[in-house]
Amino acid sequence: MMQGVVNQNCEATITLVVGNANQQTQLIDAVIDTGYTGFLSLPREIIVRLNLPWTGIDRGTLGDGSEATFEVYAAKVIWDGEYSNVPVNEAETDPLVGMGLLYGFDLQIQAIEGGRVTIKALS
Repeated sequence: MMQGVVNQNCEATITLVVGNANQQTQLIDAVIDTGYTGFLSLPREIIVRLNLPWTGIDRGTLGDGSEATFEVYAAKVIWDGEYSNVPVNEAETDPLVGMGLLYGFDLQIQAIEGGRVTIKALS
């Protein structure tokens, strides 16, 4: 089980350990975005700092209906206590956790400032 918190902007957040193949890691505070179907998005600054390897390009539809192209990188994330290899979309926003990473998990949010965010594996 993983826990996070609802921030002052009423966003459900979770802290993740993100790293590269050389075991260089960084703590990341990420916003949970159920409208994002990818796994994880990070700004270029963090991708460069962690020296994440480029794996390709992906296309996606944004919330306003417009199409966007994303550079995709490979990262390791500690998820539910274990390292997982995940694709990372480069986006100049706050880091986002998407439904790709949440798939197979139960997400509960106490939707008040300071509320608890709980993510646990479905049995």
